[in-house]
Amino acid sequence: MARRNDRRSRRRRKMIQRRLVIVGMFLVILLVAVGGAFLLINLVTKVTEDEPVEEKVEAVKTDEEAIPEKPEEIVVTEEDATDPQITVTVETGQALEVSDLVSSNVAGENTSITYGIDVSKFQGTIDWAQVAGSGIDFAMVRVGYRDSTTGEIKADSNAKYNMQEAEKNGIKVGAYFFSTAVTTDEAVEEADWVASYISKYSITYPVGYNCEGFEKSTSRQYSLSKDQRSDIAMAFLKEIGAKGYTPMFYASRNELSADAKWKTSTIEKSYKIWMAWYNQDTSNIANGPAYDGQCAMWQYTNQGSVPGIKQKVDVDVAYFGYDATASAQDTSGREEASADVEALMKFDEVNETVTAKSQTNLRNIPSQGADSTVMLTLTNGQTATRTGVSSSGWSRVVYDGVTYYAVSSYLTTDLSAPAQTTQPAAQEQPAADQSTSTDTGFRTKFTDVNEVVTPKEVINLRSKPSVTDTDSVVVATVYAGTTFTRTGINNEYGWSRVEYNGQVLYCVSSYLKAAE
Repeated sequence: MARRNDRRSRRRRKMIQRRLVIVGMFLVILLVAVGGAFLLINLVTKVTEDEPVEEKVEAVKTDEEAIPEKPEEIVVTEEDATDPQITVTVETGQALEVSDLVSSNVAGENTSITYGIDVSKFQGTIDWAQVAGSGIDFAMVRVGYRDSTTGEIKADSNAKYNMQEAEKNGIKVGAYFFSTAVTTDEAVEEADWVASYISKYSITYPVGYNCEGFEKSTSRQYSLSKDQRSDIAMAFLKEIGAKGYTPMFYASRNELSADAKWKTSTIEKSYKIWMAWYNQDTSNIANGPAYDGQCAMWQYTNQGSVPGIKQKVDVDVAYFGYDATASAQDTSGREEASADVEALMKFDEVNETVTAKSQTNLRNIPSQGADSTVMLTLTNGQTATRTGVSSSGWSRVVYDGVTYYAVSSYLTTDLSAPAQTTQPAAQEQPAADQSTSTDTGFRTKFTDVNEVVTPKEVINLRSKPSVTDTDSVVVATVYAGTTFTRTGINNEYGWSRVEYNGQVLYCVSSYLKAAE
């Protein structure tokens, strides 16, 4: 019995030993496999790390079998199918990589749709706080122009004020220059002048090159070819870009389309296009105009009404925006700019001493509107120096070293004349007969004429022939190029009767000229 138990014990020990040997062999094989894998990974990693970077980049560049990404398709829903905008045939613009365009990118340009206006001195004194309250995002401010006759570069008299006040009220600012350059050297000169002029202001939006009227025989650029004008424009744009601003080219759709008047297909490859095209469908303006070229900014009307601006104004939509406001390039400080209150009036310079015929109010601006303030009253016997006279019926006078404005007909150069006991009638309202039915209620006599006229620059059309009567209101402001019919003229007092948009209105004759 004891012997049998001993044999069983020996067999059990041998079985355990065999199992231990098998387990040991398995562990050895597992360790060898893991170690081999580890060595292989290290070897591959070392080879990869030692591979030249230039060779990897070149391999990507020459991979001709790479599959381009497919653009995301536009899905038209059942509801969209009834949208009239979807059914309108829209021309397809050329493909363009936006990042290829010259851009300062100092404020983080993005793809937002933003709305703005472009202004000059012809909008008069703008209340920029009201403009800001209207929701306007940006303003393109005309900073200057090259004189079409003398070739002299001149600043827009309200440019600094407009840039300053727009900036103060949180409106991002861009700029533009009206060029009549006839050489690339003149274009570079213009760009350098603009860059210097705007350097103390926060110019976030582009700086535009504007050139119009080159087909008129009186233009400095009349003899230039399309290629010459385009090269001049691109010289300006290139120089502005070099100065750290985003260049932009402005022209009308008719001039741009199919390279009609400009080398558009060349210009748009490097620069933003600002296109003027009026009377188009703007019901879905975010989609842009139906134009077959590039359009970064669309000026879609020149008849905009904006709170804070008395005159009609150009309105724009930009298919880009900015994350921030650019800093001025020159931060050395600048002087406070004032509005040019004579921007919409031409004053002939004089130098003479005047007094009031009886008494007259001296105002801060040549207007009797709500924006005008009576600063003091000049009475007969008190003298002032008249420095300017406008055919609109206003005089610029200096009294105690301060400039004011007074109604001309209330002043006289006869310093010995006694004070009148009654205030004289305004010069625009003489005691004349009521000769025609169209003049009923007015005492200004008009000689009937029938001729087509246009403003020399800009003109106010009023409800009656007077700038002093409180019920004489400006019904319309008309700019050069717009024609209407003059039906009567009064040469003694300088007023014209005109028909405009079916209305009988009145304006100062000296601001008109015969239409070509």
